[in-house]
This record gives sequence, C-alpha cells and structure tokens, in this order.
Amino acid sequence: METSRRPAITILCPPDGGRPTGMESVEAAAEVTYTDAAGLADALRGAEALLLWDYFSEAVRDAWPSADSLRWIHVAAAGVDKLLFPELVDSDVVVTNARGIFDRAMAEFVLGSILAVAKDIHHSHDLQAARTWRRRETRLISTETALVVGTGAIGRETARLLRAVGMDVRGAGRSARGGDPDFGEVVASVDLTAHVGWADHVVVTAPLTAETRGLISKDVLAAMKPGSHLVNVGRGPIVDEEALVSALRDGPLEAASLDVFEVEPLPHDSPLWTMPGVAVSAHMSGDYEGWREALARQFVDNAGRWLSGEPLLNVVDKQHGFVVAEKGEQA
Repeated sequence: METSRRPAITILCPPDGGRPTGMESVEAAAEVTYTDAAGLADALRGAEALLLWDYFSEAVRDAWPSADSLRWIHVAAAGVDKLLFPELVDSDVVVTNARGIFDRAMAEFVLGSILAVAKDIHHSHDLQAARTWRRRETRLISTETALVVGTGAIGRETARLLRAVGMDVRGAGRSARGGDPDFGEVVASVDLTAHVGWADHVVVTAPLTAETRGLISKDVLAAMKPGSHLVNVGRGPIVDEEALVSALRDGPLEAASLDVFEVEPLPHDSPLWTMPGVAVSAHMSGDYEGWREALARQFVDNAGRWLSGEPLLNVVDKQHGFVVAEKGEQA
C-alpha cells in the first residue's frame, strides 16, 4: 500500500546555526529541512511551509521563484515589514507572526524607560561615575501622561501596565474613538501633531507600515510638550531621526529612550550615542530569558494546527502589515 507523502516544512536558521527547540512533534509529522540563507532557494522547492527562525532575514525575496508549493510562512517576530515584498503580498501564501510573545517584556521595558527618566536614573549613573554626591528632586509618574502610538497587542499591554502605576494614558491608532478598554481615548495617528502636546511621554509601539513610516515627523516632534520624553520600541523608520536630533538639541524634547533605529546597529558616528538625555539600547526591548523557547513553542502549536487542518493563529493582514485582532485592535 502506498503511504501518503508527509508535508514539507523548511526552517530558515540564522548564520550562527541556531535551531528552534522542541521540534520533535513537528519532525515526526512532516519532512523538516533546516537551512541557512544560502541554501534557502533549494530548500524551498516543494516546501509547503516556511519558518523564518532567522526573523530579520530578507532572503525570502531572492528565493521566492523557488517557492513552487508554499502555502504558509511563520515569522518568529512581531514585525513583518522586512518580509512583505509585493510578490508575497499578492500571493495566496498565509503569513503568521509571533504576536503575544513580546508584549509584556516590551511593556516592562517602556515602564522602565519612563521610570529611568522620571527618577533621573541615567544622571545618577553619570554622577556616580564622577564620584559626585548631588541630591535632586525627581518626579512621580502617577502625575504624568503617556500617549501610546500603536494600539495593537504591544501597545495595549503597555497601556495596561502604565495605567496600573497610575499614569493617565491615551492611544493613537488608525481611527479616533472613545471608550476603549485599555486606552480610554484613542486619537487618530494622522492627527498626532494636534495631540502630542498633551503627553509627558510619547511611546511608539506601532509596526512599520506605509502609514507609520516617518509618522513621528519634524512637525510632530516640534509639537511635543516642552521637557517631554520619546520612547521608541516599534521600528526605527517610524521616527525622523534627523528631526529627533534637532528636537533633543533645541527642544522641545528633554529625553529619548531608543531601542530601534533607522540603521541597525546604530552607526558609530551617530550623535544619538552621546546626546544628553538619550538612552540607547540594542533592539532588545522584547528579549527576555526564555524568549527563544517561547517562540519555538508558539510555532510548534501553530504547526500542529496547520498539520491537522485547523485555523492558524496570528494571521497577518498582508495589505496592512499586522494582525487584526477579533476585537478590532489597530496599529
């Protein structure tokens, strides 16, 4: 008797060769091929599913002509902006992402960044390095305001955490609305210039899309509250970096906590490295102990659904570039 052919799954691994853990159930049910970017084109021939474990790789575009059987791509990251090239967007291939894995970690990173500014922690570190004893007054964040730009899962978790410590929070999304369970009031992102002046802290959590690229523009930065603080854990190109440098140097901004940049790693000659009030981190706001294992478990669960014909979780709207949740969450 002829046995039915097992589905073929290709896994694109990073240059260091790291593989997802806990893949035994997937390997038992499918033909799994591990490859690097150089071998992706060959490994895609006949493959029906692809895991981008090397989540920042742009190799799929070059290997796309070999994707003769592909039906599903899972990206082990929340952002899919590096993947959505026109041919893929126009195809029937389903894309899913790692929505939900990084939400709490990134929200805690935002809270830590706000606390560091309000409590003058970075200045204290500099004074310690200079062996200088200088008492100062700091601020209560329970008296301060935060505008979260991006009302998807990461933005919502951030809003919930900031509200939990007493902050007054609003959101900025694709459309204005009131009565939101996490943000209260949501303003339209296209009207940011009219609203950013309300906030002590402007927090960017949005994905990079055609609509959000350059959203935090020179005009938006100029309209921010004097002495305010910008936090960016979304994507670097959402913020006009040249305008940000000017806004930090000449006002109105006092501080910026930046985890993402237009060019990564941040170039050695960038003025952001040494500007007063700027905290630079290496695109790590979502990284926590055990995050890789959590990503692997998420893929194994979704692969089990795919293999058994069940609906996939975290399906990306390829036209918009993010997952649209059932309850209408928006970027």
